[in-house]
Amino acid sequence: MRPGLMAADAAPPNLGTAGLQPIRQALGGDGLWLDVGLVRMRVRSNLPVLAAHLQSVYRHFGFQTQGEWADLHFDLRSPGNLRRWIAPQVRFFCDGQVPFEPFPASAALPLMEWGANWLIGRRCNHLLLLHAGVVERQGRALVMPALPGSGKSTLTAALSLSGWRLLSDEFGAYDLAAGAFRPAIKPIGLKNQSIDVIRAFAPSAPLGPSFPKTRKGTVAHLAPDQASVLGVHETARPGAVLLPRWEAGSATQLQRVQPHLAFSALAFNAFNYQVLGAQGFQAVVALCEQCPVWQLVYSDLDDALARIDALWSEVMAGHSP
Repeated sequence: MRPGLMAADAAPPNLGTAGLQPIRQALGGDGLWLDVGLVRMRVRSNLPVLAAHLQSVYRHFGFQTQGEWADLHFDLRSPGNLRRWIAPQVRFFCDGQVPFEPFPASAALPLMEWGANWLIGRRCNHLLLLHAGVVERQGRALVMPALPGSGKSTLTAALSLSGWRLLSDEFGAYDLAAGAFRPAIKPIGLKNQSIDVIRAFAPSAPLGPSFPKTRKGTVAHLAPDQASVLGVHETARPGAVLLPRWEAGSATQLQRVQPHLAFSALAFNAFNYQVLGAQGFQAVVALCEQCPVWQLVYSDLDDALARIDALWSEVMAGHSP
């Protein structure tokens, strides 16, 4: 076989095996392309450290250096002035604009993740976007909408480490026309004590580096598993809605939520409910009609997962033909 050619049955390279130098070259050239399902992103950067961080938390994503179309194009750039040497910074550029204040150069990955999420939230108004963690089992989605600080990401991370397929940590992207949730698979952002909780829950969990003193405290990202990345375009029909709330020292409580209260919770936790107007109303109504809704209060992660697993048999029975 001639040099540079790949055997027909060889697996295409991914970021975890591509090597840091090719990733740096892609970022510094035409860009690195990341297909997260809901959107395709083209990332460029002149920060060498970003290559290692992306390799860590996007390890199972394909190593792609060109494509026909990307929904999001953005650059993370360090200024070419004295800032390169004194308190170096990084800026997020998109479509000729700089929508955020600069971050320390060492925190380029958190800036990229927050910037990409901001762009998705602004540009995907053909779908109902819930601020929710979403995982799948048996073809059905468990949707967990919640405000920041509710333990949503911790629960999503633990479920994804326990045999559930990750669809998203940030976006419950519901396609009303298709009647299904679309994956938006990106690293799961964990903050502060949640990082230690997941490390204790799964000591071998593929966590990336920790970034202290960000605007949300200490942040680390959990890499999506290979099976979830391979299913990046596999949708899931609505299964159930779980409204999580972490309370220190609380016993696990699981309580059914009445439909009118469920409607309010879903609409309130949607990024674009008002933007969608009647379509947003119809999407929330459809979810309330299809999905049983529970509120989960928890402090013990293992106990919460056991209750969810037991609940899922009831959910699937309710969706049987």
